[in-house]
Amino acid sequence: MCQSSVFLLEKDGEREIKRDVVLVEPVEEGVKIQGFFEAPEIVPARIKTIDLLKHRIILEPVGKKGR
Repeated sequence: MCQSSVFLLEKDGEREIKRDVVLVEPVEEGVKIQGFFEAPEIVPARIKTIDLLKHRIILEPVGKKGR
């Protein structure tokens, strides 16, 4: 299988937020991610790096607009 793990950049490094992700989709609110047999969730972030060899997707958080 070719699922990936999604990590969120934080001040002290990376934090894994989801494993076995099969869908990554940029949306207006951030990035929609979904695992097998799970409901999709939207992370208020943008894609920084996708490493297909290591099956890693790195997201960087974004602040709320207008604040």
